[in-house]
Amino acid sequence: MTAPRVAILTPDPADRDFHSRWRDVLERTAAPLRASGIIVEGRSWAEARDLGSFDLVLPLLVWGYHRAGPDWREATLRWESEGLALRNVGSVLRWNADKLYLDRLSRGGAPVVPTLFVDRLDLESLDLAASRFVTDQLIAKPQVSASAWQTIRWTPGAPLDGGPTGPAMIQPYLASIETEGEISLIYLGGAFSHAIRKRPQPGDFRVQPEYDGIITAHVPSAHERAASEAILACVEEDLLYARIDLVRGLNGEPMLMELELVEPDLYLEHDPGGGAAFIEAVLRAASQASRTREGRALDLT
Repeated sequence: MTAPRVAILTPDPADRDFHSRWRDVLERTAAPLRASGIIVEGRSWAEARDLGSFDLVLPLLVWGYHRAGPDWREATLRWESEGLALRNVGSVLRWNADKLYLDRLSRGGAPVVPTLFVDRLDLESLDLAASRFVTDQLIAKPQVSASAWQTIRWTPGAPLDGGPTGPAMIQPYLASIETEGEISLIYLGGAFSHAIRKRPQPGDFRVQPEYDGIITAHVPSAHERAASEAILACVEEDLLYARIDLVRGLNGEPMLMELELVEPDLYLEHDPGGGAAFIEAVLRAASQASRTREGRALDLT
């Protein structure tokens, strides 16, 4: 069998995330694949029109897609119509782009941080959330967002300064984020691979690398594993990759902050297996896609 060719989709050159750290993440993500003989190339998701020649297309670095909603949706539909071997699949890339999916998962029984969704953020909706969640600290962010974009912390009586300008989501501020941070469990090919802990800098609550979050390897507890399994059980589609970001809720139990199925950093540098699970998942997906294409070709003859 010839070595599969894999495209990893990258930011739009017109988006500000094109000037971020994605190149370093691309190299870390591609390194174990290349070491196993897989051919890996980067392609901008907004410009690529030659993806049909790849055995597998991974949208792992489409950072900035949340600022180009209609174009992103159109692109995922086009890739589907072209029959690309896209993983995760187009339907996942669409619904996971809007944090309204948290409500869907919660209704399905997943442990989710309590969330109030509003069409527009204002003081009235913040006061309502503070009363509903019985807390004096809140977080507000856009329903479609990434990397703490337009995210604010608010307390009753304070003015509304900044925050989302469109549809928003409001959650209780969880003080545990400052001390325990956020736990991310990475699943590859449907199986648990590895986990990390992300802590913010002192005095901050943002754990992302863009804000100098402190990232270390983590061994998840039984409760964290159980929460992750309950969350994944609510997803109908097969997933090549998933990152489950958990925080300790007001009840002391691990709860879902975000289910990252579009463009998560997989933090393979913290994988004790050296990326072996990622390689296996990619090879299996490429092989399945090849068999599907062969089946279609036979149907046409």
